[in-house]
Amino acid sequence: MLWFPVDRSAESSLTVQVYEQLRQRILRSELVEGERLPSSRELASSIGVSRNIVLEVYDRLLAEGYLEIRPQSGTYVAAGSHFPTIAQAMSSDVEGQSAASIARPPPPPGMIDFRAAHPAADYFPRAAWGRLAKEICLYAPERAFGYGSPEGASELRSVLARYLLQARGVRCHPEQIVITTGATQALQLVTGLLSRDKRARIAVEDPVTDEMRTIFSYAGAELLPVPVDDTGILPEELPAGEAPDFVFVIPSHQFPLGGTLPIQRRIQLIEYARRSDCLIVEDDYDSEFTYEGVPVHSMQGLDPERVIYVGTFSKILSPSLRIGYAVLPIRYVEEYRRLKWFADRHTAMLEQLILARFMEEGYFDRHIRRMRKIYRKRRETLASNLRKHLPQARILGESAGMHLVVEVPGVRFTEERMAQIAREGVLVYAVEHYALVRGRHENRIVMGYGGLTPQDIADGVERLARAIAAAE
Repeated sequence: MLWFPVDRSAESSLTVQVYEQLRQRILRSELVEGERLPSSRELASSIGVSRNIVLEVYDRLLAEGYLEIRPQSGTYVAAGSHFPTIAQAMSSDVEGQSAASIARPPPPPGMIDFRAAHPAADYFPRAAWGRLAKEICLYAPERAFGYGSPEGASELRSVLARYLLQARGVRCHPEQIVITTGATQALQLVTGLLSRDKRARIAVEDPVTDEMRTIFSYAGAELLPVPVDDTGILPEELPAGEAPDFVFVIPSHQFPLGGTLPIQRRIQLIEYARRSDCLIVEDDYDSEFTYEGVPVHSMQGLDPERVIYVGTFSKILSPSLRIGYAVLPIRYVEEYRRLKWFADRHTAMLEQLILARFMEEGYFDRHIRRMRKIYRKRRETLASNLRKHLPQARILGESAGMHLVVEVPGVRFTEERMAQIAREGVLVYAVEHYALVRGRHENRIVMGYGGLTPQDIADGVERLARAIAAAE
């Protein structure tokens, strides 16, 4: 089924919107040469416009050479109607993950997007951050305006080491921390560090966040999927033969299923790494937001020489603040710094100094406490509305983070079903999208609530329930 959104409130007409959508898909080879298009009636019904609009668009594309009509057969994409080099770049898959999904376009106006891991941007502490930024700019030493060291500002690494020990049980010296341009760069550098001029073998949780899967695949790594259940990775399913270079895990709040890995499995993982002489890479992206009990301490604290710990400030403060970090065993620090230098020399120095002051003066802790209350309310709103409108659904992973998983018995979230849901004006994300081995999570979807207001959450769940009921 061919589907794409149209925006009735936009300045451009529906005809222009449909024309541009089809034209761009042809140019990018998302609609390939020789592919049969749906009939005008079918496409009009799918995207919710009149048939006359689709007929007008088809006529224009025919006149311009994008389409051809085959008598008694239908309308097809014409040969030679795309740019080969552009199409290769745009449509190439990296282990099943398209480049287009790395940077998703914003949803159209009026669409309620339950995308996970999006913080509440409207609560960013602008006043405090702005005041500190002004002070740093006016009074920072001259070295702050020159080239920095690849490992990052000593001020930030020192305050971060203290915070991580207190909040996450991470045991490290500031010299073991390297500041990176987001967690994405931290993990990309880890992959390069541990591959050592060979194709890396990485054991990864399955399902796993698509960004991480793409980072590893882009580096040419071989991915070894390890199944997870509702409480995280299954250590007994780790590769029994040749050891991987490292095991990638998200133990505090697994993405997407949301489970917290119990201590027994953490010990099993570390014992496996010791026996296999490999490392564990621990991604800790949103453990600050725990709503039941206290956050579980990191795996790194159990064995600092076997675990590389990766964190980010994007989910806590703002995605626009491109500051992440890696905590490394001492033997890897120098090589990792060298890789960081070659990647981009150093992460923005002024922002590092602002963040260090933000943490030292207590703003960071206060912000976390504030956001924990806000996200708890949004989580409760989502859960209560799901129980109201989808009483048959099972909710997973709601004890932490900014998303949860909804399992709806008897409903398979296929591409067609997701398109039907989108036509109701709501975007949710199938767990199968994140899976390496398909078929295990077909009745589950991911719903993020961090960036949505309580009213949007309530409206979105009602639309979702309506779409599911209409398809039954």
